[in-house]
Amino acid sequence: MDWDDAKPKAPRTASLGDNLETLSVAELEERIAAFAAEIERVKGELARKRSHESAAAALFKKPGD
Repeated sequence: MDWDDAKPKAPRTASLGDNLETLSVAELEERIAAFAAEIERVKGELARKRSHESAAAALFKKPGD
C-alpha cells in the first residue's frame, strides 16, 4: 500500500471562474446546488450584520437627530 493512497483526498471545491467544460451534467447540477446554498448562507450573515449595524446606530444616535 502506498502512503499517498492512505491520505484522505481533499474535497473538490467549486470556485468562481473554474473551467466548466470538463464537468458532467450531474457535477454542474451539484455546483449549482452548492452555490445556491452558499448564497443563502451569505444572505443570512448579511441580514444579521445589517440588524446588528442598525441596532448599534440606534443605540449611539445623538439626541435630537
